[in-house]
Amino acid sequence: MRHYELLFVLRPTLTEEEAKAKVNFIKEVLEKNGAKIAAQQDIGIRKLAYSVKKFERGNYTVYYFKAPANAIGEIERIIRINEEIIKFLTVKYDNKKEVAHWEKSVASIVNRNKKDEAAAKPEKKESEEADAS
Repeated sequence: MRHYELLFVLRPTLTEEEAKAKVNFIKEVLEKNGAKIAAQQDIGIRKLAYSVKKFERGNYTVYYFKAPANAIGEIERIIRINEEIIKFLTVKYDNKKEVAHWEKSVASIVNRNKKDEAAAKPEKKESEEADAS
């Protein structure tokens, strides 16, 4: 299994629910093709460097995963026929130095996600206590 990074840009006109559904669809495609997802990062809506299909902005998402080499062709085929994805980039990490960078990026994202979840939990508890009283 090789190390990969998949960045894709969704149309900015999608609703939040539609964007989440499309991100989950890509995750399912990766998993069906034998990928083991290490981390996911939702970057959000950003300005594009140049207009793509008449869009000035896009909703960015990045997946870090391990997958067999033959799975990438199928994954990219499905992404290409998807109209909501306006741009994508797949990066393969080959040598030890690149793989070390991949692992460092994954660890950073996982730690950030844990901190975000921990910060969100006390807010929920406080709001539940307020509702109870």
